[in-house]
Amino acid sequence: MPNTVRELMTADPVCLDSQATISEAAQEMADRDIGDILVLDGDDLVGIVTDRDIVVRALARHLDPEQSTLSEILSGDMVTIAPDDSLDRAVQLMRTRALRRLPVCAGNEPIGMLSIGDLAEARDPNSALADISSARANR
Repeated sequence: MPNTVRELMTADPVCLDSQATISEAAQEMADRDIGDILVLDGDDLVGIVTDRDIVVRALARHLDPEQSTLSEILSGDMVTIAPDDSLDRAVQLMRTRALRRLPVCAGNEPIGMLSIGDLAEARDPNSALADISSARANR
């Protein structure tokens, strides 16, 4: 069983600049079959945008996805984890901060993403969440 974040994370997270459009982020999500994009301002991680953010913070507010930027809808106040941190620490952070995803950073550089589904698959492979997380995408 994996013990560190590095052993379980998905490497090479997709990152876009904070001035990228919502439409660009949505296209990246569709092309890569992912639900989140890390948002950078230069080299600094400033937030995350999820598929839900696009629906609730952009489309429901009638923002133009071709003109509006990720900076307008991102979730800031980033909580990150280091690759050599324990999975127990990741669980604790997710519980206390009610997070479904944790960006993994080496220093300030995003190098991976750890999701609640990743943890479910590793720690409780017979759970419903593990089954859903490991299922093929329904395109």
